[in-house]
Amino acid sequence: MRTLMIVDDSLIIRNRILRIAKDPRMPAVEVVGTARDGEEALAIAGRHRPDLVTMDLTMPNMDGAACIEALAAMLPRARILVVSALSDKATALKAMKKGAHGFINKPFGDAALVEAFGELVR
Repeated sequence: MRTLMIVDDSLIIRNRILRIAKDPRMPAVEVVGTARDGEEALAIAGRHRPDLVTMDLTMPNMDGAACIEALAAMLPRARILVVSALSDKATALKAMKKGAHGFINKPFGDAALVEAFGELVR
């Protein structure tokens, strides 16, 4: 079973992804932590070493781009899915260059997130 960390400053989004992670269409994942910002995410990642990460880009303390870069160095095998309201191509490309593996826009439907996870773990 793969492990998942959810990183988003919105409690609503964190809870939504947590709920979708239990969807039977999802690859089998165990959520090992949720974080409100990049600093919390790095602390959790150091303890739990997740295989998969969902990452918001706009957060306080440490934004998603900086956190992606740090996570990619810390956990080079982790697969990072950006979940962001910033939907322009330049933002997505910048996140991919920092180490992200996929990108999905907010707002997202359950099926779209399940599909994005499927692509992430293939």
